[in-house]
Amino acid sequence: MPAEAPLLITEKVKGALVIAARDPAAIRLGLAPGLTLAEARARIADPAVAEADPAADAALLERIADWCDRYTPLVALDGPGGLMLDLTGVAHLFGGEAAMLEDCLKRLNTFGISARIAIAGSADAARALARARPGSIVPPGGEALAVRDLPVTLLGLDAARSLALTRAGLKTIGDLIDRPRAPLAARFGAECVDRIAGLTGLVHHPISPRRLVPVALAERIFFEPVSRTEDIEATLAGLALDVARLLEKRGEGGRRFEAVFYRVDGFVRRIVVTTSRPNRDAKALIRLFREKLDALSDPLEAGFGFDLVRLGTFATEPFDEIETSLDGRARDEDALTDLVDRLGARFGPEHVLRFVPEDTHIPERRARAVPVLAAPAVRWQADLVAGEPPLRPLSLFNPPEPIEALAEVPDGPPLRFRWRRVLHRVARAEGPERIAPEWWRMSDDTLDRDYYRVEDQEGRRFWLYREGLYGQETTNPRWYLHGLFA
Repeated sequence: MPAEAPLLITEKVKGALVIAARDPAAIRLGLAPGLTLAEARARIADPAVAEADPAADAALLERIADWCDRYTPLVALDGPGGLMLDLTGVAHLFGGEAAMLEDCLKRLNTFGISARIAIAGSADAARALARARPGSIVPPGGEALAVRDLPVTLLGLDAARSLALTRAGLKTIGDLIDRPRAPLAARFGAECVDRIAGLTGLVHHPISPRRLVPVALAERIFFEPVSRTEDIEATLAGLALDVARLLEKRGEGGRRFEAVFYRVDGFVRRIVVTTSRPNRDAKALIRLFREKLDALSDPLEAGFGFDLVRLGTFATEPFDEIETSLDGRARDEDALTDLVDRLGARFGPEHVLRFVPEDTHIPERRARAVPVLAAPAVRWQADLVAGEPPLRPLSLFNPPEPIEALAEVPDGPPLRFRWRRVLHRVARAEGPERIAPEWWRMSDDTLDRDYYRVEDQEGRRFWLYREGLYGQETTNPRWYLHGLFA
């Protein structure tokens, strides 16, 4: 196969292979999308052919969209091969719209990506101009003039209505602009009129950004890419201070922070840390990011260096200063919070759990483990009486472990029991504490429980229960060990 053979990307349509995309060489030869592969081979002896991979195309577009975040946080997917960027208020940061367009094209060409870009005051006009006259920059309010000579096919209507417009002598957008709207809507539908209004800037269709817009954002742009770990950490430290100042002005603290590293080869890496309560301590944030970076299974590779580093917070809450009490309780709570945040940064916040109470009297259901960041801070009602031992053990077996027990009477406390092949003789016993099943969850085999706190002759304390009321629910009650007292 000759090296200069045109490349054709094909897809199957109604059982036939048709051209879905082609390279510049195929464009020069007049091979258009929709042409069957058989017809293309009739014109060209031996073209290079590859099968379309929509999933790979979508993944590449997502990567390009991630990279475009360097220009604006408002980036949206626009069809199968397009992106829409809202440049409101950001173009001056790059030297103006023309310099920004040139910079974007130059960088994409460096990555081997060809793009058609246009800038306009409405998304519809920018989309149409990018397809028809790439490189266009429309001055404010000039959308109607800029799109007048574009073909009506760029309205984005279906093929039948586009053909009907052409047959009616309406071949350009200008032909439609000069016509009254009511007859156009009556003949070609209200969507046609809405598309005209969008192209001319009379109606603005907002975009739906792929990512949340940060509440507070700071960034560093480098003329010479940085790659040393020390430089990256120093940059993050400076950005954390900037974000902390922005949050302080708002009277808020952040709960979710994201550091984004833009590599010169187009690769984008995002590192996210979350906190268990509002935070704007720059030093604490740097410690969390350091923990996260150290715990990454896929290390942060600088490659040829990063030319942009950005830090933003995407979730905030009102920040209340905590007054340290004389007994140091607030300081202890701060230390616990810092520990939770560090564990979450190293192992992932979903792996750090907190027990929350449940409204039930069944012992094994009274607590539920949930991720600490998703669980509200709830104070437990302690089952303690001053000067008395605890009523319930801190650790429970789930499920309770069966034991062999001997009682003096069928409904009395145990005299001795065997657990894990070890015989325990009971010296003291307290109970019973009867716990009835929850009737709304009852099944045919659900029985009452009589719990006992027992102490064996060696001083070890256990929490046992007998399942089933003798003579009422069963004639052979079963015994279980449910927990151990420390």
